[in-house]
Amino acid sequence: MAQINDIGIDLGTSQVMIYASGRGIVLREPAVVAVDRNNGKVLAVGSDAHRLIGRTPGNVQAIRPFRQGTIADFDMARELIHTVVRQVIGRRLIGRPRAIVSLPTGVSETEKRAIISVMFDAGMRKTQLLEKPLAAAIGIGIHFSDPYGNLIVDMGAGASDIAVLSDSDVVVGTYTPIGGDYFDDAIVRYLRKKHNLLIGDRTAEEVKIALGSAIPPSTDLTMDVTGRNLLSGLPKTQTISANEVYEALKDIIAEFIENIQSVIEHTPPQLASDIFEDGIILSGGAAQLPGLPDAIYRELKIPTGLADDPSTCVVTGCGRALEDTPEMRGYLHENIRFRYL
Repeated sequence: MAQINDIGIDLGTSQVMIYASGRGIVLREPAVVAVDRNNGKVLAVGSDAHRLIGRTPGNVQAIRPFRQGTIADFDMARELIHTVVRQVIGRRLIGRPRAIVSLPTGVSETEKRAIISVMFDAGMRKTQLLEKPLAAAIGIGIHFSDPYGNLIVDMGAGASDIAVLSDSDVVVGTYTPIGGDYFDDAIVRYLRKKHNLLIGDRTAEEVKIALGSAIPPSTDLTMDVTGRNLLSGLPKTQTISANEVYEALKDIIAEFIENIQSVIEHTPPQLASDIFEDGIILSGGAAQLPGLPDAIYRELKIPTGLADDPSTCVVTGCGRALEDTPEMRGYLHENIRFRYL
């Protein structure tokens, strides 16, 4: 059985979430660190730092340590991990808890070992790693210890994992930088090109949430967006429609579906047959883009569904994996055995 202080952690591009054994999800913080450019001093972490994005003076930089499935700034990743872990467990000298961590897929073996070392410094006695698609499947409640094919797509802000699970492991899969940030960047580029309007990342995310769709919208909703006119350099407010946002996203959605199709094409025939029968499951915050399951079904003719609480599947899976059962022990290992396409 897991000890009461053991924790599961999802280190995501946009959020860090922690699940405490016996208590459930106890922390959700933006994965942001604010730093003074002049002296390198950390000024804020998490929510306090996130409020500074796009609004910082010249000497303050808001940094997201994880980008597109990798560690972009390890020093800031260390600061982030230390802060959030100690918020949950305090400064323990005895009775150190155990942690199960789900890392971004593109993190190297060297970075994995360094993260385990940082976790020890933060107060953990032992840290084990769990691939995101495995963690998401456990969080959803999928039992994949049998030789039966399950296809799960976990879409984060910085990257997405597409994996066929069977016999307690990833049989075949890939990861792609297409995720929530990729959608935001596409909206920024579209508005720059069509309207000569420059907006920030936070505004792009607001547009995506309000108007975004993976299929042609049934009603053409609009919203006013304020940014900087690239011709005059002055502030400008532009009315943006849902059809325009769909135009900005449709090529990326098509590319993403091609990635799913590629994984299926490389899947052993019997496991692929299982997937065609049972369908695809979407998890992760970016999977909540309206119409995405329908878009996948239209192209691949495979039933596709969204997990009940997609943004928490990974951290819940890390928490459930703390249970010391033969099934859960089979999912945990120090070396990631993910086979990339």
